[in-house]
Amino acid sequence: MRLDYRKRRILQAIIDEYIDTAEPVGSRSIAKKHELGLSSATIRNEMADLEEMGLLAQPHTSAGRVPSDKGYRLYVDRLMETRNLTLDEINAVTNELNLKINELGAVIRNASAVISKLTKYTAVSLTPIPEDTEITAIEAVGIDQHKVCIIVVSKSGTVKSSIVSLPVRYTEKELSAFTQICKKRLCGSVNDHINHTAADIIRAEASGYGIDDTAVNLMLEAVFACIMQMCNTEVYLNGTTNIMGFPEFRNVERAREFLEILEEKKAIGNLLSEFARDERIKMLIGNENPIEEIKDCSIVGATYSAGNTVFGTIGVIGPKRMEYAKVVSIIEYINGVITREIKRFSEDPKKNNS
Repeated sequence: MRLDYRKRRILQAIIDEYIDTAEPVGSRSIAKKHELGLSSATIRNEMADLEEMGLLAQPHTSAGRVPSDKGYRLYVDRLMETRNLTLDEINAVTNELNLKINELGAVIRNASAVISKLTKYTAVSLTPIPEDTEITAIEAVGIDQHKVCIIVVSKSGTVKSSIVSLPVRYTEKELSAFTQICKKRLCGSVNDHINHTAADIIRAEASGYGIDDTAVNLMLEAVFACIMQMCNTEVYLNGTTNIMGFPEFRNVERAREFLEILEEKKAIGNLLSEFARDERIKMLIGNENPIEEIKDCSIVGATYSAGNTVFGTIGVIGPKRMEYAKVVSIIEYINGVITREIKRFSEDPKKNNS
């Protein structure tokens, strides 16, 4: 779509103001606040043209205009001015994004929480389905006389744990024996090669140490459950109620639909997984979004990767009048931070686990 310079300036001014106020924008306001050198009458005529082009809408007769989905799309593609993070925002990222976490999945979740806090929107993080999950460590740690914590660690740094209640008391010697058997039979293997045969061998060897069969089965189930969790994608939400602070969602029914679709997680996860196919920051605005319950929202997302390995995807969900420039700048900055952390972890995983 071709727009002359004057129409571009007016459209940009209207969208910037609507993002800031959530109120329909009139020609007088544009003439007064934005030094365009144009009269209210001229701006009003240009606004009428922009409405005919489908870039603006007039919610009520004699009211100001609001951007349409088409208008927002043109804005983010061609008119939006990039911005750098402020010093306060950079400090917030530095202070709150805990880069000492050894599990890379946790780094992605932490980043999602930081993005939600800085943008005041809802953030969704998605961990990818790994092609091959190599097991590097397994531990059975006693909690009390009947409870054991099973911990499984993968080569990528993912940590899963499960607490098991045993019907009999165990000894530290028995736990140590179970741990060593699991390490011997499972560590160094990838998920595709871990099968029932390995489980049978572990049971047989554990029986030789006199470990109760029921206890072995329960602990082994926990080990395999942790491994299975590593092989599945997970969806995490941050700031789910942030949307309630925006006037567009003060309608109870509208807010309820939004929260219900978030609780479902599967639909959001499937949508976010599509973002992983694009290396750039991707945006879905209004009706571009296939989920009916959040067609009044926009989603901005990015996938974090190093080389050919994808470590996670983060999406930001907010009203269509979200501060796109701010969201993009925060996502891009944190992308750089996470990429450095991924490289640090990949170069020396042992150092990061120390």
